[in-house]
Amino acid sequence: ERAAPQAAPALDLPGLLDRLTSVCERPRYSFMVLNLIAQASAQSGSAGPYVREGDRQVPVRDWLCDALVPVARRDPRRLAIADKVRAELAQRNELPSDTSEAERLIAAEVQKRIRLSGRTNVSRAVSELVRAGFVQRHYQGYRVDHHNRGAQRQAVYTITEEVRRALHPR
Repeated sequence: ERAAPQAAPALDLPGLLDRLTSVCERPRYSFMVLNLIAQASAQSGSAGPYVREGDRQVPVRDWLCDALVPVARRDPRRLAIADKVRAELAQRNELPSDTSEAERLIAAEVQKRIRLSGRTNVSRAVSELVRAGFVQRHYQGYRVDHHNRGAQRQAVYTITEEVRRALHPR
């Protein structure tokens, strides 16, 4: 006589971390991304295509990148980017003589470059979270069926109910 199949145990935080570790290349980073998506999706269940930040709407990937910037604040690569930007501006004679203005210009350019690479990192982490079964991703915007997925469309991320319960047990 065959035993009835056991229902899979409910996902808890240790189980979630175990699955992240087995699926993701950078599980800590992916866990931070997952937590931020859960935070942004708390009201509606989905994060995106825009997240309200004060009085403006920010694309969800940009919001995630900006939220993760403090993690990289002491990263030596960030300091190297600032040095590179300073050198490039000086070489083109575009570095303001006012020190505070120069620092603002450098910081803005560093932020732009970090966001660009951060968007790639966030997309990679979300792809891993989708593969792990923790997040569902779709796109909203113009030309949804266009062969170029980035055709003026913005990502929307939805965490599964199982993950919501694991992150926020009652």
